[in-house]
Amino acid sequence: MTRLNSEQLARFREDGYLVLRQRVTPARCAALSEVISAQLLESGTASDHAGAPVEYEADVGYAGAPVSRDAPGGHTVRRLRGAWQRHPLLQQWAAEPALVATLGQLFGQPVVLNLAHHNCVMTKHPDWGTATGWHRDIRYWSFAHADLITVWLALGREDANNGGLQVLPGSHRWQVAPEQLDALDFLRPDLPRNQALMAQGITLSLAEGDVLLFHSSLFHAAGANLSGQRKFSVAFAYRGADNLPLAGSRSAAAGEIAFD
Repeated sequence: MTRLNSEQLARFREDGYLVLRQRVTPARCAALSEVISAQLLESGTASDHAGAPVEYEADVGYAGAPVSRDAPGGHTVRRLRGAWQRHPLLQQWAAEPALVATLGQLFGQPVVLNLAHHNCVMTKHPDWGTATGWHRDIRYWSFAHADLITVWLALGREDANNGGLQVLPGSHRWQVAPEQLDALDFLRPDLPRNQALMAQGITLSLAEGDVLLFHSSLFHAAGANLSGQRKFSVAFAYRGADNLPLAGSRSAAAGEIAFD
């Protein structure tokens, strides 16, 4: 992963996200996918038997999700949590020196991996992988300031057909009134002013080995997986060294990894 040039740095600051193409080799992606498949221990149906900690589709309560873990599809894993703790290959990716150096360019200071947020493998299922509305990750993160970066590694093709990420470019700089958000801090789709904002959304097309960097205040969403095949993505969240998690918060509860 080469250093970002001035154009890339400016684009991230303007748009709130940046796609770095083919930054991870096919062999490394295949090795990570093999680790994830072993962790997931898929049974061949909509139900999975993955080791804890996990989040099931039934847990999120989104439209179209199983109504409970006992309902059909209720044990479909949405994400494998604790990715850093699951396997050395996931640790190696999260701590990749070239990746850390890239993040250091964007933060302008040493980099810290936060283990409370993301630190997961997204495992969107073709039958039960539900859509996610427009939201900002920082809505439930607690830090001195809203300036974190998520690193999203695509382990296969991601697009509109299989629930690829959608973004609202520049939305990390928007001021949004409380009444524009619902009880879970998602943009309310019933408001005309929000509909105009959502119309600016674009679906990102990622290939195997592409890396997406996006700001914690960027509005993003994802559709359902209509492809017939499971989609794997690895996500970790990083902060600059001076952006401390608030004491006593969930953000401070799971530990962190500091890089020189």
